[in-house]
Amino acid sequence: MEPVPVSAPVSAPVSAPVSVPVSASSERHIDGSILEGGGQILRVAAALSCITGSAIKITKIRAGRSTPGLRPQHLTGLQLVSDLCSGGLQGASIGSTDISLTPGKIQSGSHTADTQTAGSVCLLLQLALPCALFADSSSQFCLKGGTNADMAPQIDYTLKVFKPIVEKFGVHFDCDIRMRGYYPRGGGEVQVTVNPVKELQPVIMTERGKIVRIHGRAFVAGVLPYKLAKDMAAAAVRTIRKEIKDLYINIQSLQEKEMACGNGNGIIIIAESSTGCLFAGSALGKKGVYVDKIGIEAAEMLLRNIRQNGCVDEFLQDQLIIFMALANGTSRIRTAAVTLHTQTAIHIAEQLTEAKFTITKSEDEQTFIIECQGSGVSNLRL
Repeated sequence: MEPVPVSAPVSAPVSAPVSVPVSASSERHIDGSILEGGGQILRVAAALSCITGSAIKITKIRAGRSTPGLRPQHLTGLQLVSDLCSGGLQGASIGSTDISLTPGKIQSGSHTADTQTAGSVCLLLQLALPCALFADSSSQFCLKGGTNADMAPQIDYTLKVFKPIVEKFGVHFDCDIRMRGYYPRGGGEVQVTVNPVKELQPVIMTERGKIVRIHGRAFVAGVLPYKLAKDMAAAAVRTIRKEIKDLYINIQSLQEKEMACGNGNGIIIIAESSTGCLFAGSALGKKGVYVDKIGIEAAEMLLRNIRQNGCVDEFLQDQLIIFMALANGTSRIRTAAVTLHTQTAIHIAEQLTEAKFTITKSEDEQTFIIECQGSGVSNLRL
């Protein structure tokens, strides 16, 4: 295998033990405009600050975006993690481009976060989940906002793809969808319970196997007619059938009524492999776009992820980096092209933990192996 360097600069090893909070004089400076340059830097950095006890200062937050600085969903996430770790959060307001977080002790118990917009509850969970793993007992979260929102995983992806894979690291959480919320109203709510761990286990996912099952859900909510869900599902099945002819494709058509706030429609399709790999394609309805196109978009996304021959899809890659970095041992995951989000997560993880990542091109010249010697963070409170 030919080594492929991560494009982000590699920082020096963290000198303080990762299980012991460090002093404010050890505050780590993070450039919020580097690489992906968006909210992911905030999520990964704030979670690792909370877990390792390292104080952080993030500057130039979302500097390259059309509306730089913190948006409501970013602010809500930072306030949630500050609440979780009894931390000191400075500079956090809408539009702020510089913040500082000085973490304290991670608090179990009940926590609430409300974006008051259609901001994604799944992105809030990305931030809260790793932190809660290192509490002294179980944590409960009431997360409010968008459950099926653009520019973020749908809650169905989080539960059907992310959750089974992250459980391989030893992570266990339950999620109850109380209300679905869509753009622009939001109004969704999920209740999440997270159990703490002593340490995370490394994961090896390098054998893709063959696709053995394809299933999914097409939904409409609010005033939208049920027929739209059936049309999305039918268009998706027709598209998949052009490439995969020998599997039964089960896409349920659903009408969300009492459990949905506002109007919305969308689809998610999941493929499972013989080795336990999961891949997804999804799309949300947009004003003026025929529902057939929504179904086709999701199907084509799924087929692209299957064709690429990795063991995780393009959206799961970066979400696993923080767990690889925290695990006690060496993880290896086969992926398609390494995304900018993944490179960004690796860069932040190497700045804030002792984890070491390498990316090597596979012999098939199509896939890559992301390998991580995890930092082995231990929960000293269990």
